[in-house]
Amino acid sequence: MAIRKVARMGHPVLRKIAAPVPEKAIKTPEFQGFVHDLIDTMFEYDGRGLAAPQIHESLRVVVMLWKSEKSSSKPTILCLINPVIKPLTSETSHYWEGCLSLPGLRGLVERPNRIAVTALGLKGEKIEMEVDGFDATVVQHECDHLDGVLYIDRIKDLKNFSFNQEYDRHLSNPDDPDDEGDNE
Repeated sequence: MAIRKVARMGHPVLRKIAAPVPEKAIKTPEFQGFVHDLIDTMFEYDGRGLAAPQIHESLRVVVMLWKSEKSSSKPTILCLINPVIKPLTSETSHYWEGCLSLPGLRGLVERPNRIAVTALGLKGEKIEMEVDGFDATVVQHECDHLDGVLYIDRIKDLKNFSFNQEYDRHLSNPDDPDDEGDNE
């Protein structure tokens, strides 16, 4: 498959609402190849997740590293096509988020800490799941890309927006298990 160039903040594709993927297109070789490009690009750029708009394709598709319950030791790839998210609680969590479309930056974002997700999977199967904690943040971050939203739009206080090097120096807390700060 192919490694694609990641769109950076300022490119118009990142601010568009992505188009749904027709169900009949999911099993086509072209679409399957596209999803593999998305996955290969995520790995090449060392990301935790990646959305189709980030590789210049305005489609409602995200992929992410996922730790499945069946295989708790090795992460798998979760592909969500046409995902819909519903918050399940008013409780929120704060995580330092990064993004491959905003290289070298990180910001503290508050999001619902438990969500329901419905989507189609890579083979067109229906996916319904509840997600909490940092995984819920990753899903919401990636799905925001499908609506033209970047994590910086959700930072409440710009004092909590930093270059990674300064974050590592002054803001990270290695003893805090909630301070995951992965690139999405």
